[in-house]
Amino acid sequence: MAILVFISSIALAKGKPEPAITTMWPDASNPTLKLVFGKFVQQALGYGGQTSFASDVLVQNVSAKRIPRASLTVRLFDRNKVRVGESVLNVNDLGPNESTMIAFQFFTTGMPASLSLAAHNDTSGVPTSLRTIPLKIVSVPVGARLKVDGQDVGTTPRVVDLLVGTHILEFSKEGYATGSTPVDIGPDESPGGSVTFELGGLSRDTVELRDGTSILGDVLSVSMTSVVVRITGQDHSYDRNKVKKITLVEREAIQEPVVVPASPTSK
Repeated sequence: MAILVFISSIALAKGKPEPAITTMWPDASNPTLKLVFGKFVQQALGYGGQTSFASDVLVQNVSAKRIPRASLTVRLFDRNKVRVGESVLNVNDLGPNESTMIAFQFFTTGMPASLSLAAHNDTSGVPTSLRTIPLKIVSVPVGARLKVDGQDVGTTPRVVDLLVGTHILEFSKEGYATGSTPVDIGPDESPGGSVTFELGGLSRDTVELRDGTSILGDVLSVSMTSVVVRITGQDHSYDRNKVKKITLVEREAIQEPVVVPASPTSK
């Protein structure tokens, strides 16, 4: 099998989301897939100081053949052509002229300026599925919701089949801070491996609004009409009817020292 690589420039604007990027796979003269990467939006700092980006990718099968499964490695490079990150984009059961929208997330150690696509493919240019490796995913504590490359796969502990390449594992559990970590699966990886991830406790209360917004802060008071939350030193009041759920972190009670008044000096 051959490995073809396609490189595309991103043309980043500092501090602004990037324009859409259209690429043809394996090339423009005889394409099998058309990929339109939406705006790359910076999310937050992730595991090991890496920066998280997200993008919606529109993938269209422009060939006359059904693609049951395809896996492409997306590698990100900075302006000096140094690779700063990579992730895997998986496509499942895409018929001729069919399209699908895929939520794509990746982490980098720098600002991406260009990208490349690589995939194993057969003589007709259609990407084929890569070897999968079963991997046991464990969280501390157990029972965390697990996502692999943005897809919900259940709760931990869980055994998942991963294609060769880099994958992003995301963990979430009520009362704990969400976390994520990349995991690399090599072509010579042996079955029976496992990954353990420890979730950190939340340092702030969480107020979840009915519109899906989550607010981190210190809940000061809850009344019949409002919820008051202190956020970075400022107090904010929210209509109680708009609050869906409140998660309070456990706090250590601090006992103030007893102040003993000084006795009057005797003369």
